[in-house]
Amino acid sequence: MERTNYSSGSKWEDVIGYSRAVKVGNVIEVTGTVASGDDGNVVGADDAYAQTKYIYQKIEAVLIRGGAGMKDVVRVRMFVTDISRWQEYGRAHSEFFKEIKPCNTMVEVKALIEPEYLIEIEATAIISLASANAGKDPR
Repeated sequence: MERTNYSSGSKWEDVIGYSRAVKVGNVIEVTGTVASGDDGNVVGADDAYAQTKYIYQKIEAVLIRGGAGMKDVVRVRMFVTDISRWQEYGRAHSEFFKEIKPCNTMVEVKALIEPEYLIEIEATAIISLASANAGKDPR
């Protein structure tokens, strides 16, 4: 099966050796994603909802690049620094997945790579036949 790596352009991808997402066959794995803007600064400082929403927008963008969408997400892993804020994370999650309902795990961790990050999210998508054929001529 063909493997495609998707980069975000972050300098850390080459330094550490990872990709924003990897697609093999009809599966896309999205690496742990934090609310880091294009300028490298945190988006939504001390705002769990804003960070979560921004992260899901980043995940959605890379899935689209890989020929998938949020409807193809089957698994989400949320690593949070304060589980008591679960409703804030959950509100943003629901905006993307209320109808899709992928498997989801939320785990409190001691810390993330920078203290300003409140949440890091990983996702797994399996591209459905409908998604794979979207926009293609049915003939």
